[in-house]
Amino acid sequence: MAQVEATTERVVAATPEAAFGTLADYAHARRELLPEQFSEYEVREGGAGAGTVVHWKLQATSKRVRDCLFEVSEPTPGQLVEKDRNSTMVTTWTVTPAGEGHAKVVVETVWAGAGGIGGFFERTFAPKGLNRIHDAVLAKLAEHVEK
Repeated sequence: MAQVEATTERVVAATPEAAFGTLADYAHARRELLPEQFSEYEVREGGAGAGTVVHWKLQATSKRVRDCLFEVSEPTPGQLVEKDRNSTMVTTWTVTPAGEGHAKVVVETVWAGAGGIGGFFERTFAPKGLNRIHDAVLAKLAEHVEK
């Protein structure tokens, strides 16, 4: 099994604090940022940053649906790490300053991929699909914080 990685980034016209606060608000704002590939969103514990446990289903393709249960931590300022209890998937959101009144948001997801020919296709195509999904999340984040 090889590690699969998908990384997407965007600069938004908002302070890093506003962008991070929106991403860390699992109880309210985060739900609004999720595109149609997400369903059954539910905060099970907490709701604001570290200590949150959140569930959703992610339909990555027409045939592939992941049932995700993430534990959220904040290992460093400006960073949210979501570790899936149901798989090896880990998503890290990092928000840093990008000039006056702007923030750079980077989302990186990694997981242990399948072996063999299936793993080859997963490593080739899954990151592209996940990047499209994360692009949509980041676009909605921009809309939300740039109001």
